[in-house]
Amino acid sequence: MADHHGARVAQALALNLALALEECGWSVAELSRRSGASRLTIANVLQGEVWPDLLTIAGLEKALDRDLWPGRRV
Repeated sequence: MADHHGARVAQALALNLALALEECGWSVAELSRRSGASRLTIANVLQGEVWPDLLTIAGLEKALDRDLWPGRRV
């Protein structure tokens, strides 16, 4: 499935999220508090177990003040 564009986008989004959390020094709980997304949802996105909806992505991006969506280049 790694050759599937959607899978690559999901993996890149999870990586971008992990890097943003590390750079901010935030825990999943802190991002949850700031974004309104549940801790379980964030953890599942980080583990590649769920594909977040657009509103969740938008909320995470706003809270982190950075883009997470990798675009077409992946």
